[in-house]
Amino acid sequence: MSSSSLDGRVALVTGGGRGIGAAISRALAEAGACVVIADNGTGIDGIGADPEPAKSLAKSIGKNADAFTDSVASPSAASAAVDLAVSRFGGLDILVNNAAILRDALVFKGDPGDWEAVIRNNLSAAYYLTQSATQVMRGQFKAGRGLGDKYDWGRIVNIISTAGIYGNYGQASYGAAKGGLVALMRVTALEMARSAVTCNAVAPFAHTRVTDIIQPANDEQAAYKERAMKVSPDHVARFVNYLCLPAAQEVSGQIFGVRGREIFLFSQPRPIASLVDESEDWQPESIAHAMGPMAERFTELATDLEAFNSEPIV
Repeated sequence: MSSSSLDGRVALVTGGGRGIGAAISRALAEAGACVVIADNGTGIDGIGADPEPAKSLAKSIGKNADAFTDSVASPSAASAAVDLAVSRFGGLDILVNNAAILRDALVFKGDPGDWEAVIRNNLSAAYYLTQSATQVMRGQFKAGRGLGDKYDWGRIVNIISTAGIYGNYGQASYGAAKGGLVALMRVTALEMARSAVTCNAVAPFAHTRVTDIIQPANDEQAAYKERAMKVSPDHVARFVNYLCLPAAQEVSGQIFGVRGREIFLFSQPRPIASLVDESEDWQPESIAHAMGPMAERFTELATDLEAFNSEPIV
């Protein structure tokens, strides 16, 4: 077996029937993994359902793929998807939390019901799947599944968004959910290290249904959409494939971005400055006086569209 092979692995990809998810499903299958394509075919707003995309893709891949067409945004459905992977293919080694919906609104105009729907689908579903999948992976580690003396096939990848890092107008729910996926990734990476399971986050820049529905409100948004439409999701899929290889066994707890042929490693929040007064307690007035130098290091209030306003390398 070559170092680029995923022979023997079993993967579960949510939102795996279309867009970036479909590209990831195909890439993992082409590398030798069996794939459960979890996609209920809902609209980008989370309304409606169509099982055909997941079923059609599974059929095109062949005997090493199966479709799960219920929404995974409940503990029971997430558990059922994991159970399907185990019963159909004998285990679960790779989980890609990719499914997402959008219900954008300015924070002072948003509907609480829309907020709850986005958080449930984009964040809670990922937790339910991670909670169920890690139980399986821990058992496989103890049982020595795979090649060699120990199980080291376990991989979890959360597909996030720069909206969850930088923020963007109208995306309180989407950005909060994607930011939550970063925190979930970090905790999972820490807790699963002893079981040789890695967990990372990937922010994709690619042509998807999300970019299709962007209605530019200014020149920056129009330029962002034009650039995004040029970028194939296959670049993201190849990077996710890499994270699942033996060569990436020591890569865990990291945030990456993929834009065409560019791969970004993001920094993560850590203290960069401090104020200390050892003589007395801080008072509001003294804080205000001391804050001046620290303010020079404040993070700029810019959106992700402004941060990535250069031409992609495609």
